[in-house]
Amino acid sequence: MTSQKEHMLAGRLYHAGDPELQADIAANKRWLVRYNAALAADPAERRALLAEHLGLVGEGAVVRPPFHCDYGFNIHLGTGVFLNFNCVILDVVEVRIGDGTQIGPGVQLLAADHPRSPQERAQGLEFGRPVTIGRNVWIGAGALVMPGVTVGDDAIIGAGSVVTRDVPVGATVVGNPARVLPPRQG
Repeated sequence: MTSQKEHMLAGRLYHAGDPELQADIAANKRWLVRYNAALAADPAERRALLAEHLGLVGEGAVVRPPFHCDYGFNIHLGTGVFLNFNCVILDVVEVRIGDGTQIGPGVQLLAADHPRSPQERAQGLEFGRPVTIGRNVWIGAGALVMPGVTVGDDAIIGAGSVVTRDVPVGATVVGNPARVLPPRQG
């Protein structure tokens, strides 16, 4: 028999109220209090806190507090990643951010999802779909990246955009829902 945590990590339906998951959430809350209180701390101290809790923290990765996430252990930051103030990552499954990616303030990367069936939602069931952000991506302030989205290398996501579909390599997307802009001439 598999645990609810194993179901969650595999992207299958799971009960979020499961005691093991609630213990993980409580531990994450304690870490978030420590991390978010470290705004004025030396960057090396903040980096050590990130490395203590996140799944992977590449060299030179920076996350400016305040920062919010569900678990932390499903977040993988590449080398030189930058997350500005007030980013939210719902990491019930893996969220990967590639090398050199810059993420503006108030951006939300949302891997958590909910069943479309009202009966399943009423039972407290949830699931996740991984979010993958490529290398050298720029995500503007306040953008939302929805569950299951992959953003290709060198892409740009305009501020305030709601990204509901995969973004091709090198594309610029804007709007709600985000749409690919035609390539610039000249």
